[in-house]
Amino acid sequence: MHLHTVKQFTAILGGSVLAACSGALGPLGPGEAPDLVLYNGKVVTVDSAFSIAQALAIRGDRFVAVGSDDAVRRLAGPVTKAIDLRGRTVIPGLMDGHLHNAGGGPGVNLSEVRSMAELLAALEARVKASKPGDLVASNSDWHEAQLREKRLPHRRDLDRIAPDNPVVLVRGGHEFIVNSAAMRRWNITRVTPVPPGGEIGHDADGELNGELVDTARGLVKLPPPPKLVENEILAQMKILNAAGLTGIRIPGQFQFGGSAIEPYRMFQQLRAQGKLSLRVNYLMRIFDYSSVEKMRETIASWNVRPDEGDEWLRIGGMKTLVDGGFEGGHMRTAYEEPFGKGGKFKGIQVVPLSEYVAAVRELNRLGWRVATHAVGDAAIDQVLDAYAAADRDRSIRGKRWSVEHFFIGRPDHYPRVKALDLAISAQDHLYRAGPSLVKYWGRERAEQVTPVRSFLDQGILVAGGTDSPVIPYNPFWAMYHFISRETISDGVYGANQRITREEALRLFTINNARLTFEENLKGSIERGKLADLVILPADILSIPEKQIESLKPVATMVGGRFVYSDPAVRLE
Repeated sequence: MHLHTVKQFTAILGGSVLAACSGALGPLGPGEAPDLVLYNGKVVTVDSAFSIAQALAIRGDRFVAVGSDDAVRRLAGPVTKAIDLRGRTVIPGLMDGHLHNAGGGPGVNLSEVRSMAELLAALEARVKASKPGDLVASNSDWHEAQLREKRLPHRRDLDRIAPDNPVVLVRGGHEFIVNSAAMRRWNITRVTPVPPGGEIGHDADGELNGELVDTARGLVKLPPPPKLVENEILAQMKILNAAGLTGIRIPGQFQFGGSAIEPYRMFQQLRAQGKLSLRVNYLMRIFDYSSVEKMRETIASWNVRPDEGDEWLRIGGMKTLVDGGFEGGHMRTAYEEPFGKGGKFKGIQVVPLSEYVAAVRELNRLGWRVATHAVGDAAIDQVLDAYAAADRDRSIRGKRWSVEHFFIGRPDHYPRVKALDLAISAQDHLYRAGPSLVKYWGRERAEQVTPVRSFLDQGILVAGGTDSPVIPYNPFWAMYHFISRETISDGVYGANQRITREEALRLFTINNARLTFEENLKGSIERGKLADLVILPADILSIPEKQIESLKPVATMVGGRFVYSDPAVRLE
């Protein structure tokens, strides 16, 4: 509606906060009246002072004013539109710093099952609808911690419902569970050599239990994922917009099992067509570390620059990895007792250390920023050693290289992280996977997984994310977990690692912008920055803590344009 029909805001906010905010407005030039004003709300700016305002104004794709209702509304021209927020809260657009995609891919959907019986029933229904011998595979966005039994299904469980059909359960991005028919199809036996960088699971009696971890998954040849198409990317962006996301950082693969360059080319096409509804920071991905020369050839074949792009689509660096996931993080001390190793298993080093160090040094020489997946404390040791070696060749300080995940942080890691000026990309895996991590690593280690409080107390830059589809993409779930340290099914883990609501918002806004060198463009609601925002139905800073995880945006805006609006809510 036009401003002359808008009701006067009656709520009173703290005068000192508003004065600080509105004092920075300054006059707009001739013909620079805003296109849109949002007023009568609580605007959580996430600026350096964490200022709170009542209103904001937008012209084109930028914020042009933030402050009190009176100060902002005076800037309006005759065609300025206005929306009465009716006391709702506005926050900067949320960003996920580590997201592969918004779904678990093709296959039997196991994301909603809550018990072993439900899981097996879903698989059995697909088996009955298939011909004998047909492959049955699952999607990937499920975890055993969501099951009442808190355990993985194993070969014998799957054999009961599928004696004649090969079954492959795709669990996250690091593990398959297969049945006997699958083992027969791909000739996996007790004497099959374990591939370097992988693991084949056994029962206590020494029999194969069906687990294939990391490189051992290569023993199974699944059909290639469906070819990525434009409409799928557009649909996924809309799903993420509805969750309040205005930006994502893709760590090397937009879909598990796919290449790095093909999705990037599709995002380029969508950018050229003006169809992107969220901002994408895209990490390229190296899969073969065996030869520096071959790596150089692969990178040259892509014909991309390490930092090419704009505010909509930008290459952010190169994703690498050194260890496995929940079930294969490389540790200084042994696991509890997985894989029949007699208490001697310390995780998986998926890339030979010498090859990884050589690759990182070469990437630095070529001008690439590096982001490395590292779960266990021993893996983090290796990453820090490699980064230090690269730094001796050519300084990486100030380039915001990152460690992705950093599950098991140790006090001796933090000075090294600070010395190299690194960032940490942290996700809420513990929220879903707590009981499994206790099983693998013991309670003491599991309690301290992803110690964000410690990271922040050391002055380390931490960007928040989810690792979707490994963990659901809902950023409010992730913020709630970091604030409360609650898990879905097993109470609080590591209460000493709780962070404040303000800190959680920073993780998913300005800190992600800093990670990608875009803090002057986005990440907070300030004059001159890109107009990316989320309108919430309630105040994330004051509602009961438990309600944070169930917050659902009323609207999401990217670049001054609404890309999502709750159909049940009318904004006017």
